[in-house]
Amino acid sequence: MNFPIRADLAASFTDPMPERADVVVIGGGIIGVMTAWELARTGVRVVLLEKGRVAGEQSSRNWGWVRAQGRDLDELPIMLEAQQMWPALEAEAGDVGLRTTGTLYLAEDDAQLARYADWLLQAKMYQVSTRILDAGQVAKALPGVSRNYVGALWTPTDMKAEPWVAVPKFARAAQAAGAVILEDCAVRMLDLVGGRVTGVVTERGLIRTSSVVLAGGAWSSLFLRRHGVNIPQLSVRATVAATVPMGDVNLGGAVDMRLAWRKRADRGYSLAPSGFHELFVGPDAFRALGGFAKLLWEDPLGTRLLPSAPRGYPDAWGTPRKWSGDQISPFERCRVLDPKPNAARVARMAQDFAATFPGLGKVKIAQSWAGMIDTLPDIVPVVDYVDQLPGLVVCTGMCGHGFGIGPAFGRIAARLATGGGAGFDLQRFRLSRFSDGSKLIAGPNL
Repeated sequence: MNFPIRADLAASFTDPMPERADVVVIGGGIIGVMTAWELARTGVRVVLLEKGRVAGEQSSRNWGWVRAQGRDLDELPIMLEAQQMWPALEAEAGDVGLRTTGTLYLAEDDAQLARYADWLLQAKMYQVSTRILDAGQVAKALPGVSRNYVGALWTPTDMKAEPWVAVPKFARAAQAAGAVILEDCAVRMLDLVGGRVTGVVTERGLIRTSSVVLAGGAWSSLFLRRHGVNIPQLSVRATVAATVPMGDVNLGGAVDMRLAWRKRADRGYSLAPSGFHELFVGPDAFRALGGFAKLLWEDPLGTRLLPSAPRGYPDAWGTPRKWSGDQISPFERCRVLDPKPNAARVARMAQDFAATFPGLGKVKIAQSWAGMIDTLPDIVPVVDYVDQLPGLVVCTGMCGHGFGIGPAFGRIAARLATGGGAGFDLQRFRLSRFSDGSKLIAGPNL
């Protein structure tokens, strides 16, 4: 197994660095890669800069779901466009394990099933394929299951793909379309004249540009803070485990109150604890506590607090918040966020999966990993211009939902970066919602 992508992997994207570009994209995850690809397709001179490895962080560490089911309603039309894009992207980039296998949210009581039904009622206006299954239909969908589910939310048109395959292949396709891509090239800061973007200062020198897209994932808040822009973005650790190849229970993604699972192309399963993440408490966590208080109180993320982040992480106590363009930045000191997985949770997931499907026999874990998910208090991203820094577009805070929707948000970011219309109503994702007195409304807690 060669996933997820780690820092010790040799650099694959080593294009010469140009002096100028029409657009510079910061961050080589799914959002940044797709932004660069969209721009290159239209003949825009675009440079994608990644401090570590393309897809080295959450973009190769996620579950691999490409789902519309359960989405925030304002994300839903964007996600449906992304699902239309995925097959064409695979046809151009090569096999990324894309399969239409459906998503199954399993209900263990009537209250949970009622929440699913309420989401479906609201989502019907978008003509989703989702429907409610009763207990008998669930039993047929999951032969050999030992648990008694009262029903489920089922979206047969949802897809899956292999993240550690898809994102690098999409980057290669972007490169073939004309994008310049550099790994091991951190952007230290923006170059500004009169408060307006005129370039980016990298560890290798200056690139002149009037348009920058920040798609830095867990690092976006730290980068923005360096320029006096504050967003209440935090990062939570999410643990994932990969089993050895096993028999089939269902081919798509499914989740209940204990566990989420997805059949991979290598016939093993990716497992994750349902509704459980861990927050390393640091300076940003204290600053953002007010915004996250309701979220933590209601606990939709099942968040466990940990006293401090590993050295060099974006919200570690010792991570600098200010530096100059001629200084080594935090982005160079930590090339790839590669947190240790929660070993106790990995063991429990193996036990839970074996107990749910006893016919599979003992569940053997081949490897485990963790990623840092960038999240915001209302569980939806920021996709907007940064008014304080003309020329900067930010697309961050995907809250663990970025892989599937990434192609469409990349397209939107590319449009914004070139002065075009987004094509969607982005009011829900505006940056100013954290400062204009708006009441924050959290996305679905399904």
